[in-house]
Amino acid sequence: MKKVQISPHKDTTIALCLDTLNLDKQALVFCSSKKSAESVAEKIAIILLKNKKANLDLDKLAYQIENSLQSPTKQCKRLSKCVQTGIAFHHAGLTSKQRELIEDQFRTGKIKIICSTPTLAAGLDLPAFRAIIKDTKRFGPRGMVPIPVLEYEQMSGRAGRPGQEEYGEAIIIASETEHINYFVKNYINGKVEEIYSKLAVEPVLRMHILSLISSKKISSKNQLYSFFDSTFYAFQFGDKGSLHLKLDSTINQLQKWNMLIPFEEKNSNSFTSGLDFLKTKNQTLQATPLGERVSQIYIDPLTANTLINSIKKINKNHTSDENFFAITHLISCSLEMRPLLSLKANEYDEFHLNFDKQEILLNEEEFSEISTDEYDSTIKTTFFLCDWANEISEEKLFDKYNVRPGEIHAKLNIVDWLLYASEELCRLENLHYIIKSLKHARKRLVEGVKAELLPLLNFKGIGRIRARVLFNKGIKDVGDIVSIDMNLLTSLIGPALALSLKKQVGIEEKTTKKEFKGTSQAGLGDFF
Repeated sequence: MKKVQISPHKDTTIALCLDTLNLDKQALVFCSSKKSAESVAEKIAIILLKNKKANLDLDKLAYQIENSLQSPTKQCKRLSKCVQTGIAFHHAGLTSKQRELIEDQFRTGKIKIICSTPTLAAGLDLPAFRAIIKDTKRFGPRGMVPIPVLEYEQMSGRAGRPGQEEYGEAIIIASETEHINYFVKNYINGKVEEIYSKLAVEPVLRMHILSLISSKKISSKNQLYSFFDSTFYAFQFGDKGSLHLKLDSTINQLQKWNMLIPFEEKNSNSFTSGLDFLKTKNQTLQATPLGERVSQIYIDPLTANTLINSIKKINKNHTSDENFFAITHLISCSLEMRPLLSLKANEYDEFHLNFDKQEILLNEEEFSEISTDEYDSTIKTTFFLCDWANEISEEKLFDKYNVRPGEIHAKLNIVDWLLYASEELCRLENLHYIIKSLKHARKRLVEGVKAELLPLLNFKGIGRIRARVLFNKGIKDVGDIVSIDMNLLTSLIGPALALSLKKQVGIEEKTTKKEFKGTSQAGLGDFF
């Protein structure tokens, strides 16, 4: 192993990063958690800020990162401060725009060090001179456990840039001397774990079977058996009899949920052996319209069935806003929403006290039939989504739920998809009276607004913050946009958007930005 000369610092990871910078190289630092990645990046940035030289490119990048949200959070500001020095942290809690900016600028060489969770090692082409593995353990269901050898291989594989450098350095940080032999034996010379097929996992199997049948690639049990007999799963486990039983069981489920139609094949000229006849009972498989749509919108058939059965319980006499909590909780119960937010022991009374007052569509007993997760986690996830829809800021959501902006918006993308799927299922099941409530919930959750702001969101360029600014000044609908004085509208949202809003309601203002020279846009903070 090559010895690395490092800059003096009591923290070995930081010392290695400083040495990398002295060499005018780049490094990826892999940490066990988001918090650790942020901490290491900030410690390096603090050292570099003491002798920071002006860099317009980094200052521009820092500004873009800080303002990637309408209202910058502490995380945005912390990341921006790091980026000014050419250092960044990277994890799932960042917005997609922030991650993209960091990745692009690392490729150009403007960002020199990225401190990241291990997720950066998979799926992204980001090689560096050094891959520094700070932590070889991570937190799991049973506490801190060693990372797999495969994960080590992924991280260390980022060291060295083909065509740019002769070699790269993959470095594991050993906190104790006696750990060195362990790391050499178990990671550097370790054997990568076996890869096991996930095909037989129930959600995966359900979706694949339905997809094959609805796309007409498979039309009989015999064909289905043959297809799965040639998969890696069948090769690995070797028990085709058990696999066929699983296929039969899944087919029965899909038939029970009205997603497949079984029927006897008509006589044909094709030759079928007696054994095949006994195996398949000449059974042809065909998807129903419901099955075809479920496959097209790519949700778990179990989720689709649960949504349909639960949505039917929605109170027809309630308003869309009165149905909002029940719909949000139902979506939180879907398998696609994993991972859910864990309810801590000291939060139990607070959340249950409020939850027990609400009408719901899926109780704990029904939930236990579809998932092994804690029902309490669906409760906390529901209140998190409701707080977002009640215009609680990303900053406050992080303080209360420890959910970062990137994670918030990732969850909202899933919510948007599931509620769209719910609308489609209701159309097929002739539950049209429920669609209005679903659309209402979808708009509130995706945009993060109270119901009173929904009319304003129909205007291009208006999001949750600007809508609240306008509403608080008495501007609530099209009529108010038509009648409001242009100078006042400009002071609230700026001249460009003010002109756009007037145009959207059919008023062509001839006024230019220069005529608003004496009118400045009100700060968003003035309205909260």
